[in-house]
Amino acid sequence: MPPLALNAAVVALVAAIALAWFLPLGMRHLLPSDEGRYAEIAREMWASGDWVTIRYNDVKYFEKPPFQMWMTAIAYWAFGIGEWQARLWVALGGAFGLGISMLAADRWFGRRVAVFTGLILLAAPTWNIASHFNSLDMGVSAALAGVLAGFLIAQHPQASAMQQRNWMWFAWAAMAVAMLTKGLIGIVLPGLVLFVYTLIGRDWQRWRRLHAGTGLLIFLLIVEPWFYLISKRNPEFVSFFFIHEHFARYLSGVHHRGAPWWYFVPQLLVGMLPWLGLSWGMARVVREDRAESGFKPALLLGVWAAVIFVFFSVSGSKLPGYIVPVFPALAILAAVALDRLDAAQWRRQVLVAAALVVAAYLALPLLARQGGDTPLHEQFRAYAEVLAWLLALAAFGIAAAFLLGRRHLERSIAVYALSMFFLFGAALVAHETFGRERSGVALVAPIQRVLEKDMPIYSVRLLDHTLPFYLRHTTIMVEEPDELDFGVRRDPQKWIPTLEGFIAVWRDGPRALAVMSHETLAVLRERKVVMFALAADSRRVVVSNFAQAQP
Repeated sequence: MPPLALNAAVVALVAAIALAWFLPLGMRHLLPSDEGRYAEIAREMWASGDWVTIRYNDVKYFEKPPFQMWMTAIAYWAFGIGEWQARLWVALGGAFGLGISMLAADRWFGRRVAVFTGLILLAAPTWNIASHFNSLDMGVSAALAGVLAGFLIAQHPQASAMQQRNWMWFAWAAMAVAMLTKGLIGIVLPGLVLFVYTLIGRDWQRWRRLHAGTGLLIFLLIVEPWFYLISKRNPEFVSFFFIHEHFARYLSGVHHRGAPWWYFVPQLLVGMLPWLGLSWGMARVVREDRAESGFKPALLLGVWAAVIFVFFSVSGSKLPGYIVPVFPALAILAAVALDRLDAAQWRRQVLVAAALVVAAYLALPLLARQGGDTPLHEQFRAYAEVLAWLLALAAFGIAAAFLLGRRHLERSIAVYALSMFFLFGAALVAHETFGRERSGVALVAPIQRVLEKDMPIYSVRLLDHTLPFYLRHTTIMVEEPDELDFGVRRDPQKWIPTLEGFIAVWRDGPRALAVMSHETLAVLRERKVVMFALAADSRRVVVSNFAQAQP
């Protein structure tokens, strides 16, 4: 192919990938709890104009720092409030993490490995999904990918003094963003990785190339203003944020997110599923690099993945997204291993993937039977039907990759990776089969028909994470504050601590709405509380204390 035609083809392919990356952001409704929570915090931040004291449902919420909410609020300012705007920052973060990892791979291992790194991250299910799901996991992972890449590039033996300094400054700035996104892990994890690497690699020289003085200054200039302002305005912040949300969360089960030590093993296997056949090659790359003198980039990548994996495995709090930061390091190692394969070895990898797709297809009837006799059964069945088509399309892509693998290895790898990228991305979009009802969006129109500007909405024994965002209206907690316990204790006038207190306000107060579970509604009706049903789904019901006018 002539160079100009090749360049045009590459540009077209990158444009198509970018379209497939960003277009689905608005194709799903927000899911509880993370997606609704962080979208709503940013909305309240934007509406109130207070960018320092974080509030959720109009009460103080100090569990996480504000950086991602700042970026989402800016997206609301630029493009309006909506689902794709709420997910825009995570999608940009995923793209940034992919691109910066490719840059580091190119610097150390060459252009071919860099392209493979990008393809591997594209096709890694966890990286793809985390880049399209509004939680803090991708925000902090993208920032940490910047730390890793900046450090790798700065330590290259051919880096000039200015390049070394600038890339280390970049790493320090990325570390600050990581801390402003999810707290102390932004600096603890890179520091722990470097310490373990220098122990294993006996490479203490790295500590003298950190530009620690100026780097720490950059870090503090980015981090310190917000921490100073929020602590000055809210003296209770320091104790809650650092003690309760870091040490207590890590060392105990205070958040009831405990799990066995092996919890992240299946998460890791699923996250790298299309590339598991490269595992032995990745281990060999790290082992060989350990024997080298000087800086050992592959060893650092292996230590990065292992330390973060172990760090969260021993934690008292575990959620699937915690190990997302390991994937850029794994992707570079997998790309180096992939670069060493010949055509025959690669085609065997493709055959294994084909077997996994066939196994997934055969398992679909089990998925379709989930849900018993509940309405959820129809959702599982519909989702299984969509997955059947997606797996069939992926099978065609895998077959094409297998046929191409004999003579066009790079094209085969690209076809395979893009097939997996499409499969997992489309499967996430199809999850709207479940997501629409979970989001509660069907309740919004009936509520908005009667909702007035200052009308209270009570959340009775239930914290609904998505309705406040869709209604552009906060709710008042009743009896069970859930994760808003810290906030309502500081602003006790903003909630009703007992069901009896709610009943009194409901009977004698102004016109109001309430959202609750069907079980709670049954309890209140047994107590002869007058409630007029407004809307309902399988999870919750909305009622009013006034009769609605008939249409």
